[in-house]
Amino acid sequence: MKDVTSNGGETVRRGRIEVICGSMFSGKTEELIRRIKRAIFAKQRVEIFKPAMDTRYSSEDVVSHEGNSIASTPIDSSTSILLMAQGYDVIGIDEAQFFDRHIVDVCNSLANQGIRVIVAGLDLDFKGEPFGPMPALLAIADEVSKVHAICMRCGALAYISHRLVDVDKQVLLGEKTEYEPLCRECYRKALEAGRHEGKTMKG
Repeated sequence: MKDVTSNGGETVRRGRIEVICGSMFSGKTEELIRRIKRAIFAKQRVEIFKPAMDTRYSSEDVVSHEGNSIASTPIDSSTSILLMAQGYDVIGIDEAQFFDRHIVDVCNSLANQGIRVIVAGLDLDFKGEPFGPMPALLAIADEVSKVHAICMRCGALAYISHRLVDVDKQVLLGEKTEYEPLCRECYRKALEAGRHEGKTMKG
C-alpha cells in the first residue's frame, strides 16, 4: 500500500477494503494470494487470516485450488482479527463467507486505521442466495472484483457453485466431488432435472 504525504509533511496511510468474490473454482483465493505476495515483495507488513474450520488443504496455510499457498493464521471469531492485526499494513482474509457478521465492522475498523484489507469469499451459496456477511462486505468495499470459473457443462462463465451431494445445510466444505461451477442456464436445468428425478423416485 502506497503511503501518501499530507501538506503537513506527515505520512498518512490510506486504508481501503478490496473484496474478491465469485463461485468455487473461480480463482478467488489465487487472486488473494497474488495480491498478498505483491505486498510482501513491496516490503509491506502483511498478515492473512482464515476460518479455523477450513482444513480442506491445510489447517494453517491458505491454499488455492491450483495448489499455491501462503502462511496464514486460523481463527474462530472475526473479532480476533482486530486484536492480531495491529502493526500491519495489509490484512488478507480468505473464505469470508464463513465468518460471523462482525467481520463487516472488523474490516471497516481496519480500513479506518489506514490498513489495506483484502477479502475473498463466495458471494452466493449453493442455492443461489447471498452467503453470510458477503453482501454487506460488498456494500462497504472500496473495490470489488468478481471472478468467474468456467461452467462444467457448457463452457460459459459460471454463476454459482452447484452442490452434487444431497446435503441441505448451507455450510458444507467440499471440492470437485461435492461441487461443480455452473452458469445460470445450466444451473436452472440441473435444478429441474433434480426435481424430476425426485418425482420419479417417489413414483
